[in-house]
Amino acid sequence: MNVAVLSGLLIPFTGTALGSACVFFMKKQFGEKVQKSLTGFASGVMVAASIWSLIIPAMDQTQGMGKLSFLPAFIGFWAGILFLLLLDSVIPHLHMNAEKAEGPSAKLKKTTMMVLAVTLHNIPEGMAVGVVYAGFLSGNTTITAGGALALALGIAIQNFPEGAIISMPLCAEGKSKGKAFLDGALSGAVEPAGTALTILAAGAIIPAMPYLLSFAAGAMMYVVVEELIPEMSSGEHSNIGVVMFAMGFTLMMALDVALG
Repeated sequence: MNVAVLSGLLIPFTGTALGSACVFFMKKQFGEKVQKSLTGFASGVMVAASIWSLIIPAMDQTQGMGKLSFLPAFIGFWAGILFLLLLDSVIPHLHMNAEKAEGPSAKLKKTTMMVLAVTLHNIPEGMAVGVVYAGFLSGNTTITAGGALALALGIAIQNFPEGAIISMPLCAEGKSKGKAFLDGALSGAVEPAGTALTILAAGAIIPAMPYLLSFAAGAMMYVVVEELIPEMSSGEHSNIGVVMFAMGFTLMMALDVALG
């Protein structure tokens, strides 16, 4: 397998696994300010990735359409929003710091629904990495190996706190550290699976690449606005989430430009 593709499969998942491993080294869960910081940082990374790694390449590929070059990105973005809206309504899940679950009613444990929430927003991340690597493998000149690597690294960085946010509460509720780590790591398994499936379908999706890039961007932006930003703003007022958002945004922007 191409080394670049293998990195696209493994790097984001590694971020989740390393975050889940915090359960072996930390006795207490993250404090409120730390959670807000990590959530704000993840939001910034995802917004920057949506713009530089997905929407801009999508529009670059449709320049021949003239004044209508925005249309595929427009359609794809809205398709991504509506797809996540659908998943949000049919999968029972519980966001961090929320007391009421979303989606259809289900007799599931709180921690199980938190895992489902993380899994839900890992879906567009896996698709995003897969679409970008599929574009790179197709020889698309607007997508480079460095740009694809930047996206994979950015997703891995923001996956780190997600793994910890899952594994540590599970351990606090009585699960062994090993099982809590495994559950946290597996919450990110949907990403390499989604990436691999998208890459395998590369031949079929190349003609629709601008739509799929912006579809992934729309899905990621849905997660940021619907879940991450409310989480970083909940509870006692603090500007730490906004500052960390800016740090995550600029780091992802720098990675994409430097490596792309």
